[in-house]
Amino acid sequence: MKKLLVLLILLFALPSFSSQYGVYTPKNFSFNPEVGERLLFIVDLSNSMNETLENSTKFKLMTLTMKRILPQINPDTWVGLRIYGHRMGFTPIEACRASSLISPIAQNNSANIENALLQRKPRGMTPITFSLKQAIKYDFMGFNGKKHIILMTDGGENCDESPCKFVMNLIKIRRDVQIDVIAFNINDEDDLAQLECTALVTSGKFYNAQTAAQLYNGFNDSIGGIKNVEAKIVLPKN
Repeated sequence: MKKLLVLLILLFALPSFSSQYGVYTPKNFSFNPEVGERLLFIVDLSNSMNETLENSTKFKLMTLTMKRILPQINPDTWVGLRIYGHRMGFTPIEACRASSLISPIAQNNSANIENALLQRKPRGMTPITFSLKQAIKYDFMGFNGKKHIILMTDGGENCDESPCKFVMNLIKIRRDVQIDVIAFNINDEDDLAQLECTALVTSGKFYNAQTAAQLYNGFNDSIGGIKNVEAKIVLPKN
């Protein structure tokens, strides 16, 4: 019920935002393809990623998926990686600031991203909104084209912020950010509603991935426009 209420609010709120604040909706959103785009993965390393799923852990399933996805990205694409939840901190405030750009956006960067990710372990909380703020403010600095974020999380925001509210304010003044959200093995309706809102308000895609196969499909579809067509990925049978 709460999820339905959030989506209904969005449905009626977006037209008023558009007329009052000049919001850019999917119908009038455009960018110069010659400028290209920058792609940033933001992935969840909170403690819940240690939970067991399909005879493995969610963290291991995510890293295996990334290892299969990264080679598909065209080497000419500018891509980077930010993580959150990788440290606890001595206080909840510190834990809710645990977000780091561990592989700055660059070309031919897939191997660096993979290596940087494999050196980290899930530990802390889920500061999604803080991570989005940091990414938009700092990670794309100096770039004026389209900013494409792929956010993967196995839980909702737990740092007393709302990613949905953040992006609803963001679209009043920005038209250059698209956030695709992959919700991995999440069952809480309120969390799913917040994450779906975060994607849809920015004209992004939302994926409710309950299995490792669906997680792969979400990543695969989200990078669909920047694939290296020569790459061929074969998934293991087990």
